[in-house]
Amino acid sequence: MDWILYNGDLIKEDELKLSREDRAYQFGDGIYEVIRIYGGDFFTAEEHIDRFYESAEKIRMVFPYTKDVFHKMLHELVERNEVTDGQVYVQVSRGASMRQHHFPELAEPVLVASTKPLSRPVEWMKAGVKAKLIEDVRWLRCDIKSLNLLGNVLAKQEAHEAGCFEAILHRGDVVTEGSSSNMFGIKGGILYTHPATNLILNGITRRVIMQICKDLDIELQETAFTVDQALAMDEFFMCSTTAEILPVIQIDDTVIGNGKPGKVTNRLIEAFEARIGVSVNA
Repeated sequence: MDWILYNGDLIKEDELKLSREDRAYQFGDGIYEVIRIYGGDFFTAEEHIDRFYESAEKIRMVFPYTKDVFHKMLHELVERNEVTDGQVYVQVSRGASMRQHHFPELAEPVLVASTKPLSRPVEWMKAGVKAKLIEDVRWLRCDIKSLNLLGNVLAKQEAHEAGCFEAILHRGDVVTEGSSSNMFGIKGGILYTHPATNLILNGITRRVIMQICKDLDIELQETAFTVDQALAMDEFFMCSTTAEILPVIQIDDTVIGNGKPGKVTNRLIEAFEARIGVSVNA
């Protein structure tokens, strides 16, 4: 049975007991992060932890640990569970208190973190995936990695029922992001992605890709594009912590490019793999 990090202590999974009055359960009043592990080491842990604290600040939550202490606790959790390739899921709620909408005065944040093994989506990288266009009806603070994910869940379910891997969300004509990913289109060798505003989550893998583009001298524009422009892209891909970089070869009924992962996308995948020290062909 795995170990879980609970308010600074490592406990067995069956020992975890959460209050029915926890605001995560009643209001989704909390934040979360998912950090990838390759070869027993965290990938971009500092960036994830920084974003975790930024989200806490945006919802006016005081997290009771310094970043260094928090990082050390997560590292000890991974070591205790002997995770080689996997992920850490961590969330913190505002705490447990008698149900009321405004912030409780005496509640203390409740931290829970767990690990699980996770394989890389190599076959999808090679073959590409399909996506479905769905209207983005979420709230207007998508930059906060909060526990309020019902809009994302409904979009993902609709895509799943249509036989698609992911939902491509759009507000009116403008593509924003995926239900659990960021979106990139490639036209004429130039990458396009929605700017990091309140309408999207500024993904950590998204940021890594932007760094890779600078290293490879690939032009990237943080410019919003329309649904019609998305369908006319030469290449298209999605990215996230767990999916890494996945080519999107079909959107609804429209085949993107020649229906296969494109050259620029594959080049980015290779560069990403060099950073994590593995290969899609391994």
